[in-house]
Amino acid sequence: MWLYLAAVLAGLYLLRRWHRERQMVPRLSEKYVLITGCDSGFGNLLARQLDARGLRVLAACLTETGAVQLRAATSPRLQTVLLDVTSSQSIAAATAWVRERVGDRGLWGLVNNAGIAVPTAPNEWLTKDDFVKVLNVNLVGLIEVTLSLLPLVKQARGRVVNVASVMGRISFFGGGYCISKFGVEAFSDSLR
Repeated sequence: MWLYLAAVLAGLYLLRRWHRERQMVPRLSEKYVLITGCDSGFGNLLARQLDARGLRVLAACLTETGAVQLRAATSPRLQTVLLDVTSSQSIAAATAWVRERVGDRGLWGLVNNAGIAVPTAPNEWLTKDDFVKVLNVNLVGLIEVTLSLLPLVKQARGRVVNVASVMGRISFFGGGYCISKFGVEAFSDSLR
């Protein structure tokens, strides 16, 4: 009896997994996704993976070197733009660049991935500027990028993905990183 029940449950699990893997987004090759922080790390990996799946990736890099290396490792579909999320002028220029690329289609996905973790130390070792440096990249920049591109996301009935951290739930160390990730969690909740 137990063996039969276990086999049925395993079969249902495999059937559900197969069904979820078979679901595909229609016309994936026509959808645009902007990812910030693509010089290295998660952003770079995500840009490569989405490009391999056929999406039109708009990869925002901080440095020209990062942009060149990413373009060399991907298909001609992937396009890069230089973006400093702490600069309102850079964000405005990148927004205009994205608007020009996507046209009437809008932006199907915005992935706010850009972030820094240093300086990190016990709070009493840090200055206000140490906190502000991290908060400007991880939180204020994320908010400004989102607000600038939100009309394009709405136009495509798209989605916004904000990369947070477990440090947005539990603060393990001092500095602006944990504070900024708590803020990203709150901003994401308010967007919902």
